[in-house]
Amino acid sequence: MRPTRGEDFHDIPRPVGVLAKEYAAGASSGWHCHPRGQLLYATKGLMVASTEDGTWTVPTGHALLIPAGLRHEVTMHGDVAFRTAYLAPEALDAADSEACRVISVSPLLDAALQALADEPVLYDPEGRGPHLAALILYEIAHAPATPFALPLPSDRRLRKLCQALIEAPALSHDIDAWAREVGVSRRTLTRRFRNETGLSFGSWRRRLRLLHTAMRQAEGLTLKDAARAVGYRSPQALQVMMKRMTRDRDHEAGGFDSRRT
Repeated sequence: MRPTRGEDFHDIPRPVGVLAKEYAAGASSGWHCHPRGQLLYATKGLMVASTEDGTWTVPTGHALLIPAGLRHEVTMHGDVAFRTAYLAPEALDAADSEACRVISVSPLLDAALQALADEPVLYDPEGRGPHLAALILYEIAHAPATPFALPLPSDRRLRKLCQALIEAPALSHDIDAWAREVGVSRRTLTRRFRNETGLSFGSWRRRLRLLHTAMRQAEGLTLKDAARAVGYRSPQALQVMMKRMTRDRDHEAGGFDSRRT
């Protein structure tokens, strides 16, 4: 029988092992870490992964690359199906062994993950398993990052601001009001926020609202209700924000490097 627990893949003498699982809406992995790198690929539903440095949204068709040894928690929004590829640390590029990033999963990577999931865990070294593993690693290394990262600043005052918005994304304070709230000048807030997260405060807040919109829709809310829940008067206003985020991708970092904090 094929293993069904992640622990069963930690010590296999193969560079890549793939496990397919399903979870009900609202389930949580709890805080944990793995001795191997992990590619968490959502084939249905939406997952939200958190670390001490930020939050990553993983919608259907995307995957989160998690470095070995990094403590994280994953929550499920809507019923979720996913494939996890457990990756030997030495098989990853240096950058991917140190920082999380969300990637778009190509049809080729999708097919390779499914094919390796159908192979024995200890696949034949002379069979197709090693070729599938090499293809998976190549596709991961060359996959573009996507703007689904929500980094958290290390500055205590700025992190308090971020936590307030995470709990209530519809709050409408402008940047001057937030600067007064945390006791710094507007200039200091904007400079420190960008230095610590790689994003402007406005771009960070738009990402937060997009994240919450995806979560609410995965839980069954209509776009209209999700828009209101995150502070937009209409779905049209939310769609304008989403288009603006697309433009911002030309100017902001697509992923978040946890080494910044």
